[in-house]
Amino acid sequence: MAVSLQKGQKVDLTKGNPGLKKITVGLGWDVNKFDTGKDFDLDASVFLLNDSGKVRSDQDFVFYNNNTGADGAVEHTGDNLTGAGEGDDEQVQIDLSTVPQDVQKIAFTITIHDAEARGQNFGQVSNAFVRVLNADSQEELIRYDLAEDFSIETAVVVGELYRHNGEWKFSAIGSGYEGGLAALATDFGLTVA
Repeated sequence: MAVSLQKGQKVDLTKGNPGLKKITVGLGWDVNKFDTGKDFDLDASVFLLNDSGKVRSDQDFVFYNNNTGADGAVEHTGDNLTGAGEGDDEQVQIDLSTVPQDVQKIAFTITIHDAEARGQNFGQVSNAFVRVLNADSQEELIRYDLAEDFSIETAVVVGELYRHNGEWKFSAIGSGYEGGLAALATDFGLTVA
């Protein structure tokens, strides 16, 4: 049975699941029926961070246009342009056993593509979640359903995997950003042109 988290809670991932090597991180959302005249396109992205909370290089930003990172240990499985349907809208596959040692944290984010130009924000998004599954058995291990407390934000850090005493833990973050993907990327150490 999956552990259900609230914002700010942390849970052991590998300690409670001995032998766990490969996980799937699923991210999902629904769009409220606001008529902005434009389609919504939400995107899941992953930032592979060192002990300073920064990417080591541009290759540590994994998304639909750079779908692998950490020497193949992290793979984004593809872009969902509509968010339609049930279940995960986008997924990331991670082999925990091959993540380079200098990657201390893996941050999972959801952003709204071209949000400012389209007049869109997370106040118009509902039922956002992140979940961690055992990739081999497809058993859901951890789930964090984000509260509906966003308004003008265009990007959200939903959760983080991080190393602690040789084990991987998961933290439910739920932190919103204005400025979309560019603001997130800058905070994580990327230069945005």
